[in-house]
Formats: sequence, C-alpha cells, structure tokens
Amino acid sequence: MSEEILKLGIPAGSLQKATIELFGRAGFNIADSDRSFQPHIDDEQIELIVLRAQEMSRYVADGILDAGITGYDWIVENGLDVVEIDELAYSKATSKPAKWVLAVPNESKVTKPEDLEGCIVATELVNVTKKYFADKKTSVKIEFSWGATEVKARLVDAIVELTETGASLRANNLRIIDAVITSTTRFIANEKAWQDKFKREKIEDVVVLLKAAIDARSKVGLKMNVKKADLESTLKVLPAEKSPTVSSLADSDYVAIEVIIEEKIERSLVPALKRAGASGIITYPLNKVIH
Repeated sequence: MSEEILKLGIPAGSLQKATIELFGRAGFNIADSDRSFQPHIDDEQIELIVLRAQEMSRYVADGILDAGITGYDWIVENGLDVVEIDELAYSKATSKPAKWVLAVPNESKVTKPEDLEGCIVATELVNVTKKYFADKKTSVKIEFSWGATEVKARLVDAIVELTETGASLRANNLRIIDAVITSTTRFIANEKAWQDKFKREKIEDVVVLLKAAIDARSKVGLKMNVKKADLESTLKVLPAEKSPTVSSLADSDYVAIEVIIEEKIERSLVPALKRAGASGIITYPLNKVIH
C-alpha cells in the first residue's frame, strides 16, 4: 500500500450507483460497493468511504475525510467550511440540476409561499427552508421529515422536497408552488487537505478524470473518408464550432476526417455527410473527453 492516502467519501443511497458508474467510466474500478461501507478501488492511493450525502460535508469539514462528493444543497444546509473544488453535472436520473421545491396537495388553496403564514411545512432540508421563508417574511413551523416527505403532505400544510423530474410529486397528487434551492453534485475538500501537495494533486487528478467522463457521456467520435474533391462540401456539413482532424491516406485522392460531436446530432449529421460525399463513416462511444 502507498504511504500517501486520500480519504475520499462517495454518496450512499440514490446517488451511489450513478457515482460508481461514473468512476468506472473515469477509469477507476470499484468493487463491493453494495456490501461494504469501505468498498475497494483499484487505486492504492485512495481509500473510499460510503456515506450519506447529508453527512458528507460534516466529515470533510472535520478532517475525517480529505474530500467527498455531495450535493450543493447539503453544503448549504450544514453551513460548514469546505473547499468546493468543482461541479459534477451528474445525478441519479438526469444530468440536469435537482431542485428542492415547495409543494402542496392539488386540492390546496395555497398558490404562493406567503399563503402558508402560520402553517406547518415538513422537510429534510430544515435550515435552507427556514431561510427561504424568512426571506419571504413568512412565519411557518418547519418540521423535520425522515424521508418519504411526499406522504407527509397529507398530514401537514406543505412540504419542501427534492425532485429531478417531478414525477414522484405528480404521482402523489402534489402541486409545485415554488423552487426553494437548485442543487448540483459537488466535489469538496477539507481545507487542510487542500493545502497538502499530494492530496491536492490527487484530488485534481480525480476531478479531471470524472469531468472528462461526464463530458464524454453526451458525445461520440466520428470518422469518415472523403475524396479531396468533396472535402470542402463535407466540412460545411460539420458543426461550425468543431475543428476536425484531416489526415492524408495512402490513396492520395482521399483524406480521413475525425471529429467529436454531440450524440444528439449524430442521426441527422451522418446522412448529410453521406450525401456530401463521405464514405466509410464510423461513429464510436467515448470514455473521456478532456478539454
């Protein structure tokens, strides 16, 4: 084992699977993640600990962990001093930011936050919710909820709950009144660990690879052969912001073009390239894209 170790926390629960998959695409193989709070990672300089995202910033701030992955919501909720290294645009369902929203039953007469004056609101995100209503100059009673907050909406006047798509709220006949806070996944570090040369460089290395894996999810590589006579027309079909690599081939009448594109435009771009004269077109998935 290496004498220099980075103690890194990864989130348990709903974000755990997506995190393990992201590390895999970044080149880190994690084993026993379902059976252990200390899963094995194939990097002898990293020691992994699985913790609830809600607790991550506390352990990082206290120096029990050198670094960790958690949501911006829990950084704000806990109000502790940690170093925010970077934003990681991934989550359990989509790559879009998640939102904590104020919601009420469909039949409620409440249409705005101020209508809840003197009412009871249940949430797991207590401190953020208190500040939200204080900023609205609206007095409410905030009750802590131990999860499954959607069910509590029938027992209290409103809830503040995390949602990515809104599907669970709709399924429970709840209506969104307002967004309380928008949250994305963050890579955080302990202030002392961030000053340590080895730990800082290790954190930076891991973040580069994780972000490269995230960027690669929405992109594909594209290769093709083109007659030199058709090169200009083919390049016009490619997205203007891209700068493709053009290489000579053994057949002096042809060149090879290679470019990285957004996956969502592949299905319309490939037929257009074919019509422009490209042949031998190949698309392939990417593991990492490093800018």
